[in-house]
Amino acid sequence: MTRLPSTFRALEQDWKLTAAALPEAAPDEVTAALAAGVDASVPGEAHLDLRRAGLIADPFDGDNETAQQWIGDTSWQYATTFRWNDDGSDRHDLVAFGLDTVAVVELNGTEVARTENMHRSYRWDVREHLREGANTLTITFASPVAEADARAERDGTLPHVNHHEYNQLRKMACSFGWDWGIDVAGAGIWKPIGIDSWSEVRIAAVRPLVGASERIGGGHDGELTVHVDIERSGADADVPIRVVVTGTDGSTHEAAEIIHSGRTTAVVNVHVPEVERWWPIDYGLQPLYDVAVTAGTAGWTGRVGFRTVELDTSADDHGSGFVLKVNGERVLVRGVNWIPDHAFLTEIDRDRYARRLDDALEANVNLIRVWGGGIYESDDLYDLADEVGLLMWQDFPFACAAYPEEEPLRSEVEAEVRENVARLSPHPSLVLWNGNNEIHAAWAGWGWAGRLDGRPWGDAYFSDLLPRLVAELDGTRPYTPSSPFSFGDYRDPDDQRYGSVHIWDVWNRKDYREYASWKARFVAEFGFQGPPAWSTLAGVVHDEPLDPFGHQMLVHQKANLGNAKLERGWKGHLPDPESIQDWHWTTQLNQASAIRFGIEHFRSLTPLNTGTILWQLNDNWPVVSWAAVDFNEHRKPLWHALRDAYAPRLATFQPRASEAARANAWEGTEPEPDHLVLVLVNDTGEDYTGAFTLTREGFDGTILAKAVVEIRVAAREAATITVPEEIAVFDDPTAELIAAACEGGTFATALHYGAEPVDQHLDTRPLHVEAEAAEGGCMLHLTATSLARDVFCHADTVDPAASADTGMITLRAGQRAQIRIDSPAGADPEAFAAALRCTNDLL
Repeated sequence: MTRLPSTFRALEQDWKLTAAALPEAAPDEVTAALAAGVDASVPGEAHLDLRRAGLIADPFDGDNETAQQWIGDTSWQYATTFRWNDDGSDRHDLVAFGLDTVAVVELNGTEVARTENMHRSYRWDVREHLREGANTLTITFASPVAEADARAERDGTLPHVNHHEYNQLRKMACSFGWDWGIDVAGAGIWKPIGIDSWSEVRIAAVRPLVGASERIGGGHDGELTVHVDIERSGADADVPIRVVVTGTDGSTHEAAEIIHSGRTTAVVNVHVPEVERWWPIDYGLQPLYDVAVTAGTAGWTGRVGFRTVELDTSADDHGSGFVLKVNGERVLVRGVNWIPDHAFLTEIDRDRYARRLDDALEANVNLIRVWGGGIYESDDLYDLADEVGLLMWQDFPFACAAYPEEEPLRSEVEAEVRENVARLSPHPSLVLWNGNNEIHAAWAGWGWAGRLDGRPWGDAYFSDLLPRLVAELDGTRPYTPSSPFSFGDYRDPDDQRYGSVHIWDVWNRKDYREYASWKARFVAEFGFQGPPAWSTLAGVVHDEPLDPFGHQMLVHQKANLGNAKLERGWKGHLPDPESIQDWHWTTQLNQASAIRFGIEHFRSLTPLNTGTILWQLNDNWPVVSWAAVDFNEHRKPLWHALRDAYAPRLATFQPRASEAARANAWEGTEPEPDHLVLVLVNDTGEDYTGAFTLTREGFDGTILAKAVVEIRVAAREAATITVPEEIAVFDDPTAELIAAACEGGTFATALHYGAEPVDQHLDTRPLHVEAEAAEGGCMLHLTATSLARDVFCHADTVDPAASADTGMITLRAGQRAQIRIDSPAGADPEAFAAALRCTNDLL
């Protein structure tokens, strides 16, 4: 959603799309149709208009991506005729909230402006160009691919990933394709455009910055510092400014100032006594205060939450941490990385955003990082995060490339930063601004220095311009130059002893058990791939027969050697699959197992490690990727493993080195683990004291050893106990497990195995299943006759719209569980029972 002034009239009707210049690769039938123009939607994008006109097939299907590359090579023109009559307002401005990207804007045949930044809005006084009655507005967009190539040719190419020169333009980087994303670089009017008719004064920007301080005697007072920028239409008169803050109980607090003649800004301070503070999810409530600003006859409304935020990267005995604090309390981050939720941004509405946030919340996530190859995210997303207490980390949109520091790009960067820092400043959920994604790591480790030959690469943005503007416009939030980053001179940006790291040796080169070698302070990216739900994959991949290395399958696998890495990744963990269905289940299962292993390891390091941010929550098209939720909104097995691993209270078995092993290790080396511990992570606000029953048992349920231990773990801390030797040492590692069951169930039962599934003696048919019809779907009642690992119902194979309420369930012998299936199609319950899979049936 774009917040629009009440004086704004959107131009949404009667748009036509034509090609200003078509490449030779354009199909003949398209050329003929575009000569007359096709109906266009505004806001919208050229790809979508062509699709609605029947001129192209679904860009996501099969290998249509290749066949439609001509669209990114085309210069597009949008035109509309609208009626306008002078209503007596002092000013009539043409306002474009989002043009993608390099464009010439003409009104009634006269050039109004040229633009080259999709990340900002533009406003032009068009009083001299408007006519009574009919007016024609035309916007001609340069081919994004040709324009990027031309600038690279003119100014010199700069290092970047992927195949396009995306770093030459202020356009969403991933629209040119990524290692999970389709290449649909196009053009369009992606946010509202229209005429803003106003008189005397308009509010140009509002930045309501919050503070909270302790009251004598308890509680907190709020301080709201409201920065108001205005523009006058004519006479340079004084403008009264009034700010009213309304609390959740309806109480109001207000203050006023005057913007005197010759000035265009004011700062209004509003004191809010006994304020209710805003907290992250699981830390407290999320009270939001309404803020109303008037400047003469102009108005602005928004919401704020009173809280403080800081990032502590100070040195300690282990290096330096990455500790996010809200209201002075350390937050243990359980995060996910966010990419644009659709390759075509105008297809994302508030409801879709809400569904993704539900996916995050129900997976026990407390922070979302908006990745730098996308956009400054929508107020819709931030509004929803404000309401539910999800913390937001916003990258500035720079990713995996060197960027020109020369004009005109530098001025465009400053303009977009000023606009978006102000726009997002009201949101309490926004707790961190980050300069870029992986550019410092690339400078240090990707061999850029020789290729740049001394040319600037963007550091002036990240070390000067961006932090300076954030400090000027919003001193209430921390700024970090890059992710990963080590917060010190002469350090590798990806040094795990300092700040944040991105871990990509796992997935690219090493087995997922390599996560255990990392003692990272904060992990801002890590991930492992797996395919989407079967119906999502089979809906766009039509190879006959389906094959992991089929042509269309590889169109929907963008990572370098991705499906080969999937195969290498399951080696030593799971047997080689015997069918495409087994390949699908094997790779989904291995993805979930890898991330569960990694998160449990990192969380077991609490408080040395203060958080992880999984790559990634979501997809922007149907693809084999790192996502937990696929493009068609199916929760993959990974999502269920994430929910369990991110539980606020986590019990996990971990190997550790004893004091004796450490004493005997060579200086500077990490000793080999020689015993087993149980780690309890208590990421809640209450201390825990209770009993755990530790057992070593056979897969048939036979108890081989048992002990009961009392454990205490403080709030927001972790505790470790050594597992007694009679429990920890297996007689037969291939047929036994170790369990830690919490009395009262406030921690889920932790399980530990002595061997990988490929080497275990698992019963291949360990479940008795009863399927029962229920309103809107069915219930599956499960009873384990032997250990059943990672039970999951592929409900979408029966009904593509069906979903299961739980998954990745492990049942020990004699245990029971049930799975609720929602099925709009009302499919046969027995069909859903047949769609159950578990690790056992791969053996």
